[in-house]
Amino acid sequence: MKSLKKVRLPAEWEAQDAVLLAWPHEKTDWVDQLASAQRTFIKIIKEISRFEVVLLIVHDEESVRRQLQAAKLNLDRIHLYQLPYNDTWARDFGPLGVQVDAKVQLLDFIFNGWGNKFCAEQDNQISQRLAAAGAFGDTPLQSIDLVLEGGSIESDGAGTLLTTSACLLEQNRNPQYSQTQIEAKLKRLFGVEQILWLEHGVLQGDDTDSHIDTLARFVPHNTIIFQGCGEPADEHYSELAAMREQLARFRNAAGEPYQLLTLPWPAPCYDGDNNRLPATYANFLIINDAVLVPTYMDPADAEALRVIAQAFPERQIVPVNCRALIEQHGSLHCVTMQFPKGVLK
Repeated sequence: MKSLKKVRLPAEWEAQDAVLLAWPHEKTDWVDQLASAQRTFIKIIKEISRFEVVLLIVHDEESVRRQLQAAKLNLDRIHLYQLPYNDTWARDFGPLGVQVDAKVQLLDFIFNGWGNKFCAEQDNQISQRLAAAGAFGDTPLQSIDLVLEGGSIESDGAGTLLTTSACLLEQNRNPQYSQTQIEAKLKRLFGVEQILWLEHGVLQGDDTDSHIDTLARFVPHNTIIFQGCGEPADEHYSELAAMREQLARFRNAAGEPYQLLTLPWPAPCYDGDNNRLPATYANFLIINDAVLVPTYMDPADAEALRVIAQAFPERQIVPVNCRALIEQHGSLHCVTMQFPKGVLK
């Protein structure tokens, strides 16, 4: 009798090989703030490349190479792949790395522009094109017939997946499947024992239907760090308070409650048309030996860095000004996708 394969979705704080990004250029939605977006990306790439390899999708390899050289980045740690793409949200179109019997493989889910809100036909092909270009070496890439964005799920690496019902059950993603069917598929694909569904939590200006990586994140030592709101007059207050109450009721796969850490609430940010932007400190990126934290030129930045340092006392805490990124309704974690150790071999 053939034994069942052991599958596991690593936690983000486990050892990594590389982080994927896609360079903003004039044919992406960044055209109106291209210079500031590129400066932010250079900062992110510079910091990541101190600790691990960067896989960078580009529209014009020579042009981007010159910009990176001008910024004095270490190009030995940055692998460029010239491919067509719609936009730069690598978290949601990049493949997800799982361990299967202790070997790594990549899962390529369908990306449909967050429920057909935006064009995504090129982004949906990026994983296959990167594999064909040799970006992942001989690591297998499996196509999965399910719409799923990387920003919509969080793994603790120990049997639990955290997500939001507003996103995964949204009618334009997988309308053919019930919640029970989606649960069964995710448990099989990621080897998790349970899925915790958040029913509260929303950020104005968010196009993703409440991605979990804007709201609440697993961190080491059985802890969840989440975006709080201490302003009763703010429109987010009741939803984020209800989210906190639900997080307090959650239990891990062993039946234990989570420790909770609250992130401070940044002052409201608006675009030029006075639309509220989804500023959140929960959108940090964990890499080897460091955590990159989005900041917004806000007095709450310092407290956010302190709270995240509390969760990661042995890692460098690196602030990255992401005020430019939220102009396109995302932040630091949204533009990156990490790959676990073993992908690049």
